[in-house]
Amino acid sequence: MPLVTLTLRQRRPAVYKAAVLDAIHAALVQAGVPGTDRFQRVFTLDPSDAHIDPTYPDLARPRTDDALLIEILWSVGRSVKVKRALLTDLMQRLAALGIDTEQVMVVLQETAWENWSFGGGRQLHA
Repeated sequence: MPLVTLTLRQRRPAVYKAAVLDAIHAALVQAGVPGTDRFQRVFTLDPSDAHIDPTYPDLARPRTDDALLIEILWSVGRSVKVKRALLTDLMQRLAALGIDTEQVMVVLQETAWENWSFGGGRQLHA
């Protein structure tokens, strides 16, 4: 049940955004998320509205306006091993698209199963 938010610091063509979102979804499916469980959104911010430290904490190269922020809100219960595998897979997929993975920040946020309603106010897991 992930909700993915991709935040960009500059406008990108639809094909670029679709490729990044496809890579994120494929990595999530590899981590055990159902293939049809796809809820994604993209925000594009003016660089003046996205204050991102260029090197924190230990980047090999400074972040640029190409930086990507990927937030994944999903249900609790996945191990650190699963999360590490997801991140490794995702970075490989993004690198295959020509994206410098030093420009990619990922935040995994967990929420309880009962906090999800996909429609009609119904809680599938409460």
